[in-house]
Amino acid sequence: METGKGPASGPKKSPFTPKAVIYQRFGTKACYKVEEVQEVVKNGCPGLVIPQKGPSLYRCSLELPEFSVVSEAFRRKKDAEQSAAEKAIQKLGIQPKEDNLSVEQAWDELAGRLSYLFSIEFLSAIHPLSGHFRAALVREAHLNGFIPVAAIAAFDAKINSLCKYISSEMESNHLLVLSLIIEAAKKLAETLLFSEEKLSLKRLTPHPPEIIQSLLKNEPNVPESISISAVRIPSSAEKTVESVTLNTSSGNYYLDVIAKELGVKDASKVLISRTIGKASSETRLYFCAPESIMVGPSSELSMKQASSFKGYVNTIATYLSGQEICGDAILASVGYTWKSTDLFYEDLSLRAYYRILANKIPSGIYKLSREAILAAELPTAFTTRSNWRGSYPRDILCTFCRQHRLSEPVFSSDSFEPLPDLPGRKRLRDTTSGGNDTNEGGLAAAAVKQEVCTLVYRCTVQIYSKCQDLILLCSPKESYKKQIDAIQNAALKVISWLDRFLDKVDMPVEEITSSAKGFDILIYPQHFVKEFTLCQFFPKYQWDNATPAGSFLCPGYSNVQNNTLEGELSFGMTPSSGSLMCVTYKIYLATERECIKEHLEGSEEFEFEIGSGAVSPVLEAVVSQMSINQSACFTMELPPKEIALAVARDSANVLSLLYSGTCLMKCEVTLLRVTVPLEDRMEQALFSPPLSKQRVEYALQHIGESCAASLVDFGCGSGSLLESLLAYQTSLEKIAGVDISQRALARAAKILHSKLNGNIEAEQPTNRIKSALLYDGSILTCDSRLCGYDIATCLEVIEHMEEHDACLFGDIVLSSFCPQILIVSTPNYEYNVILQNSTPQYQEEDPDEKSQQQSCKFRNHDHKFEWTRQQFGQWASELASRHNYGVEFSGVGGEPNKEPGFASQIAVFRRKDNSPVKADFTEHYDVIWEWSSSNNSRS
Repeated sequence: METGKGPASGPKKSPFTPKAVIYQRFGTKACYKVEEVQEVVKNGCPGLVIPQKGPSLYRCSLELPEFSVVSEAFRRKKDAEQSAAEKAIQKLGIQPKEDNLSVEQAWDELAGRLSYLFSIEFLSAIHPLSGHFRAALVREAHLNGFIPVAAIAAFDAKINSLCKYISSEMESNHLLVLSLIIEAAKKLAETLLFSEEKLSLKRLTPHPPEIIQSLLKNEPNVPESISISAVRIPSSAEKTVESVTLNTSSGNYYLDVIAKELGVKDASKVLISRTIGKASSETRLYFCAPESIMVGPSSELSMKQASSFKGYVNTIATYLSGQEICGDAILASVGYTWKSTDLFYEDLSLRAYYRILANKIPSGIYKLSREAILAAELPTAFTTRSNWRGSYPRDILCTFCRQHRLSEPVFSSDSFEPLPDLPGRKRLRDTTSGGNDTNEGGLAAAAVKQEVCTLVYRCTVQIYSKCQDLILLCSPKESYKKQIDAIQNAALKVISWLDRFLDKVDMPVEEITSSAKGFDILIYPQHFVKEFTLCQFFPKYQWDNATPAGSFLCPGYSNVQNNTLEGELSFGMTPSSGSLMCVTYKIYLATERECIKEHLEGSEEFEFEIGSGAVSPVLEAVVSQMSINQSACFTMELPPKEIALAVARDSANVLSLLYSGTCLMKCEVTLLRVTVPLEDRMEQALFSPPLSKQRVEYALQHIGESCAASLVDFGCGSGSLLESLLAYQTSLEKIAGVDISQRALARAAKILHSKLNGNIEAEQPTNRIKSALLYDGSILTCDSRLCGYDIATCLEVIEHMEEHDACLFGDIVLSSFCPQILIVSTPNYEYNVILQNSTPQYQEEDPDEKSQQQSCKFRNHDHKFEWTRQQFGQWASELASRHNYGVEFSGVGGEPNKEPGFASQIAVFRRKDNSPVKADFTEHYDVIWEWSSSNNSRS
């Protein structure tokens, strides 16, 4: 098995970006201004004078004291800023020494940087580290003027950049930076004093008193006492994470306060992590330094590793920081910034802590972007940008890479023409030119005129480590009509697999490789395992609280696992996949008699797409049964304590309720509106009853006339045809449905179960149905249990496949399943011009679709093709001829003798040979639900 063991590295990057070089030269005098520009693209239609808008681009102007420059246009703001800085560098003729520093030069630069940091000039600068120097001037007696080396390492980016040139191990060993700083300070022995005991540095020559007085006089008015909420993360798994309060004031150094909370003497014994979360935040972990630190005879700092720390390895803190941390840690948001000399601080609650953890996994990133940790789920499919809510898959992947200190993902999209030929047959093309001179004929001819060379897109995703080692490559097989869809779907594959991997991070390498392959992902084990080693410490809090679709199918259908619906809902509405539901909901904890309620989460308007997996399965199951303005209340399974705290505003009340053992979690939901897919809107605008109902009624008429005893519906979805059968007197005794969507099958099972049992209990059966089954499987494979059924249906399904799969389906059904009658319906592409001209424009439609200048688009974003009458007739006639079937053509919606024909075209295949069907006894489908009249009859 190929696992990508070969070396793969991306281009090595300089640690200093153009913006960093400009800042070194001009500091805050450099001013960047970014403006949005619209790219005008060719409309591809000669004679059309309306300009077409392209994607939003950004251009940056950089103003320096001497001159200004303007960048080219870029898709991302930061790329425009870097481009402007690069142009300025070229104009200035700057050749930064840091670009090619030798180790010796880096040592000299490091010593020079330390010298500057301890200068009077830096003392008054606005810099994240200068505040520590000013605070050191008011520290108590023997600590006065001493700056912890850990503070210098944590808060000066220039120091860290120079250390990278001296040692490549700096990224993985945070103690090494301290060693390098101390070594550099020894070169400044005439001006700096290093205290081994305090692990701190101090000027040998004190600052002049007038300078100190001036600085203290200009200090802002700080409150006498400041209370800052923080979080203590214990190293012991037996202890719980808890809130703590840091009490500081203008006369205290805040690092000394944190040291006291950690149980050590002063700030010199405290180490500081990288920033946690956003790079611009001041949220960091503070933890104890090793007990035994000494300088050896070779003047090198000898730091003992984990064994010399006080306590055990702190697995959660280690995971959050990407650095090995032992002993308890304090997570706090406090420090000095580039914006002001004031001490910045903000309270950090348990809620914030658990949300930081959630932001480390793709599903958590998505949930947080929707502000719906309990209700939302990471969708399983990217359908259209207009229906997607929350952060896009590409943005989620970029955030994930930043959270795990990986390089930005690389997206590479390619365009190509689809293969002209289908396997074993020629591509179906329309060869008519519309032999009707009437207006209707001309309209139809315009509708079928399609571009011959339509490009499609595929996208690959590469993820590199910070050292530019390739760790993951995703190469999806699917192609898309739009480049953005190819990019977003490729990103969704990667984050979906990463979500699964993080849920079972301790699986063997072979299993990791195998599971990745199922998502078209190739991993490079050596580099991948190295980068995600710390993920084994990630707490398993079940952030993806989705209930498996199969568990919807319980005998009573009133419960979903432990989620109980209060009251009954009608089954009058079954929204189709792609429908956009808008609800208002609130989730809360309550005691059994609801004497006490504690709100957890809610939204006045929360939208989600049916069938995309974007919401909690139990919530979708309930909403799918509701009518507009109807409300429901149901009990949900209690989440883990950590999930509840991630949404709780009052953690104390939530913990009290959870520990009481008598509380429930309830959800109240009201359906506000339903936006059906464009295909349904188009049909409803022109047909009454709706076209979908007309298709079902057409099938029911043929079923009734056929005197069939058994029926199978291929691509049954939510069971609309099977449900309709139950209201008619037919000769059917056995019905079955097949689909690949477990969610749709779950809805079908609930409806059929309720209707079938309802007929028995009423003792007024309207049909002869003795058994009903639902199968989970692909209709492109044969299952012997469905061979030889009297009648088979496939309504509006084949257009959701690739054309070659539609041809394969036809061959499999007629050669292996061999029904006496097969009814197939599919959209008539020629009718689209009428449907789309009669449909009002909706705000939520995809802007990319609006911008495309084409005569007619497909009725649904998921349609892989739509055939004209001639194409459909060619397919059906050739199929019938190959398998000894006769075929008749009809349709619904429209008139047969009037252009452009029926809106939905239908072919009815009838078997000529009545000999018994020979089944090969292969069973590829899974039985999802089964009903028998004998097992459900009243005693």
